[in-house]
Amino acid sequence: MHHFVTGVAGFIGSQLADCLLEGGDRVSGVDDFSLGRPEYLDYARQNPRFQFVERDISRPEQAIECLHAAVESGGLPDIIWHLAANSDIAAGVADASIDFRRTLQTTFAVVEAAKSEGVKKIAFASTSAVYGERNDLLTENSGPLLPISNYGATKLASEALLSAAAEVFLERLWIFRFPNVVGPRPTHGAIFDFIGRLASRPPSLTVLGDGSQTKPYLHVSELITAMRFIVAHAADRRNVFNIGPNGAGTSVAFIAERVVARTLPGTPIAYTGGDRGWVGDVPRFRYSTERLARLGWRPRLSSDQAVLRAIDEIAGSSTDRRDE
Repeated sequence: MHHFVTGVAGFIGSQLADCLLEGGDRVSGVDDFSLGRPEYLDYARQNPRFQFVERDISRPEQAIECLHAAVESGGLPDIIWHLAANSDIAAGVADASIDFRRTLQTTFAVVEAAKSEGVKKIAFASTSAVYGERNDLLTENSGPLLPISNYGATKLASEALLSAAAEVFLERLWIFRFPNVVGPRPTHGAIFDFIGRLASRPPSLTVLGDGSQTKPYLHVSELITAMRFIVAHAADRRNVFNIGPNGAGTSVAFIAERVVARTLPGTPIAYTGGDRGWVGDVPRFRYSTERLARLGWRPRLSSDQAVLRAIDEIAGSSTDRRDE
């Protein structure tokens, strides 16, 4: 198969590309390095079945140009994996234009490019943030959907654009609603942030909120396995799935304590107070993945296990870089 991956140099995109290449497929990718990093493509670039273009695909003409180049070099892609977006919620709250351009406009441009070149299948990385702040168990049928961040709002609008495209020309659309995803090659997030700040040996680790914020965390390796499983087995025109771990979520306090124990034992933790870290932060939610379980896939790691594995991976990577 030939895959076209937007945001291919990012946390998830780069690891998806590596998995697809290891399976013998061809991958064409695009990234503007607004969050992605060139070094995350080091493995993929060694493979002759990988083609990369650096472009800003928030502009339709750029997206069409990139997809056309992929067609010219490797034939029509079987599927577009649309992962390009602003995934830093706090940054989008501070400047709404970031989410508008990097999330909603990139989705519009990808739809235009797919229609122009004749690609009939799109897999889209959405988010649990589309649900907003709710006390009930979040299922794919929960509603009304009232996101409280620009990130969630532009992801929800992107879902709507893609759903409309499925009525016009797409044969198949997969929408993945992610939980918090952790693992190697991060670009932001609590674990990455805590480890980075502790590297300077501060007198205390400042943590936004009171530490009680609790959310489900999934390891990136399991996320990629789940996405590929859904694409292989869900065959409706529109397919919407929550992807997440089994059981309860993980608190910010648990993450902070384990990061301190792993990287700088004995460092005091200073909580700023309040039930959330920033405007637009959903402090806790409960996530149903029963639809995905009925399809035939379940994760192996709990939320806590995913967090602990990610702490070891990110802390180990940070130590390696300091030793170089």
